[in-house]
Parts: sequence; structure tokens; C-alpha cells
Amino acid sequence: MVSKLTYSGSSQPDLDWSQIRETVKLLAVTVAQVEGGMKVGDEAVDVLVNSFTSMVEDLSSIHEILSSMEQSPKSEEALKYCAAIQNRIQTSVVAFQFHDRLQQCLHHVSVGLRGLSDIIESPTRLYNPMEWYKFQEEIRGRYTMESEKIMFDAIHQGKSIDEAIALVEAANQQNNEDDDEVELF
Repeated sequence: MVSKLTYSGSSQPDLDWSQIRETVKLLAVTVAQVEGGMKVGDEAVDVLVNSFTSMVEDLSSIHEILSSMEQSPKSEEALKYCAAIQNRIQTSVVAFQFHDRLQQCLHHVSVGLRGLSDIIESPTRLYNPMEWYKFQEEIRGRYTMESEKIMFDAIHQGKSIDEAIALVEAANQQNNEDDDEVELF
């Protein structure tokens, strides 16, 4: 009979119990939750994207048919409805872009938590400041959005989570104002 190697847990600690293993387990649960949520979200968005693609194709066909018909108040009205639907679809595409941004952010969280687990599990890395610095630089290097970099830098400069969020919100507000100014001119 082969016995399964088990580690003691916080519910039944023994001499082999380790807070590091407990931390790694909690990180693994968090990563699994994030990745599971991302997968479900992606599946739902795929269904929506396919539906919107079909609607755009159908809308294009309807527009062609109406355009080829003799002009009448009814065909003009139907063409207006086609234009309104097209605008709603464009608004939905913007929402999909938000979802994509959220997925990217959650992916960064997942990768970061996995890397953190790897460092914590390895005593030679855990107590080596250069390993931590290298890992932090890898995380920051993956960021593509300025808001992520601002948040990361603020936290690493000793700011609280709330202070870092406020800095990001202020930067986003400034970017929105700058965008408005560009559009006006």
C-alpha cells in the first residue's frame, strides 16, 4: 500500500506545519478563483461577440434591402432604426473593450500571485532581496496601462491602498480632461 504524502494544515498542525505552506495554499485558492472567474467571463463575452457579429451581418443585409427599395417614409424610418441599432452596437463594443481591460488586469493579478507563491515556496528566493526586486520589476514590466504603473509605484513608495487608488483616480480624471480638451480643438 502506497501512502500519500500529506502536509499538516492549520486545522490539524503538527511539527511539519508551516505558515509559508499555508500562505501558498491561500494564494493558490485566490489564483484559482481569479482564473475561474476569467474563464466564465470569457465564455459569456464570446457568446455576446458572436451574437453581435450576427446582428451586424443581419443589420447590413436589412440596410442593403431598404436602400435598394423605392424611397418612402416607411423605408426612411426603417433606415433610421438601422442607424440607431448600429450606434447601440458601437456602444456595446466599448463595453467589450472594458471587459478586455478587466481581463488584462485580472491576468496580471493571477500571474503576480503565482510568482509570489513561487518566491515564498523557495527559501533561497524568499530571503533574497534581489529576487524580490527582480520579481517586482517583472510585474511592473507587464503593465501596459499607465494607471497600473501609478498604482504599483505608489504602493512601493509606501502609500496606502486608498492613497494609491486616489492617485490613479486623479490621473484618470486628468486624462479625461485632457481628452476633452483635445476633442474640443
